[in-house]
Amino acid sequence: MRIGIDLGGTKIEGIALDEDGNTLARERIAAPHGNYDATLEAIAGLVATIDPDNRGQSPVGIGIPGTVSPATGLVKNANSTWLIGHPFDRDLAARLARPVRVANDANCFAISEAVDGAGRGHAVVFGVILGTGVGGGIVVDGRLVEGRNAITGEWGHTPLPWMRADEHPGPQCYCGRTGCNEAFISGPAFERHFREATGRDLRAAEIVAAAGIGDTAAEEALSQLEDRIARALTAIVNILDPDVIVLGGGLSNIERLYDSLPARIAGYAFSDSIETPVIRAAHGDAGGVRGAAWLWPDQP
Repeated sequence: MRIGIDLGGTKIEGIALDEDGNTLARERIAAPHGNYDATLEAIAGLVATIDPDNRGQSPVGIGIPGTVSPATGLVKNANSTWLIGHPFDRDLAARLARPVRVANDANCFAISEAVDGAGRGHAVVFGVILGTGVGGGIVVDGRLVEGRNAITGEWGHTPLPWMRADEHPGPQCYCGRTGCNEAFISGPAFERHFREATGRDLRAAEIVAAAGIGDTAAEEALSQLEDRIARALTAIVNILDPDVIVLGGGLSNIERLYDSLPARIAGYAFSDSIETPVIRAAHGDAGGVRGAAWLWPDQP
C-alpha cells in the first residue's frame, strides 16, 4: 500500500492505493490555516485514519503548494505561507515515523496522469493546473522531472508570451513580478479581466455559460482566455515538445478548450505542423492526491 496526501490551503485530502492503483481509502479534512504545528498534527491524524494499523510500513507522499529547496532543505515558494522556512518533510517523517517524500502539487498531478491517467502510455507528459493558481509538471518515461533547483514546471511564473500592446506590463502577480501566466490565465485572473472589461462580477463558470448563450462580452473574454492559454502552452511546446498536454484544475472543465487550443497552439508554434493533443485529466480532483501516493512508485 502507498499513501498520498494533498495539502491545500483549505483542505487536506488523503488516499491509500494498492499496487495496481486501486483506491483502498480516501478521506478529506479541513486544513488548519496558518498553523504549522497543527498542520503536522492534522496530517498525522489523517494518515492514522487511512492506515489504522499505523505500523509505519506504508510510505507517505505529500503534495504541497510549494517545494522543498535543495539548497536549504526548507519549504519555499508556497502559497500556504506558514510552511515556508520549515523542514516540512523531515518534521513530518519524524512525526509519522514513516518514510516521507514531498513534491509540488502540480508535479503530483502530472505524475498521476502520466502513470495511470490521461497521459498513460506517453513518454513525455506535461501536466497543467489551471485553477486558483497556474502550475505545471513534467513526467518523462513515468518519472517526475523536478530539476536541479526543484522548480521544473513552474510555468505559472514565467511571462505570458507575445504580449500585446494592451497587455503590457501585465497584472501584478503575488510573486512580486508582473505579467506572469498565473496573473493572466488563472480562474481568478479570468474573472478579474471580465469584471474590469464589463463591470459585471461573475464566476468563471458563469462567464463560460453566458458565452454559450450568445453573450458577446462573455464570448470575447473566453476567446481572449483561450488565446492566452494557447500562447502560454506554445512556449512549452517550443521548448519541451511533449507527447501530450493534460489539463486539470477548475478551468479544465471548459469543454471547448480541447477543440480550440490545439489549433491556436499550431498557429503560434515554431513548426510547419503541430499535432500535440490537449486532453482532460482522467482523475479529476483526485489527481493531486493520487500523484502524491505515486511519489513512491516501487512500493508493494
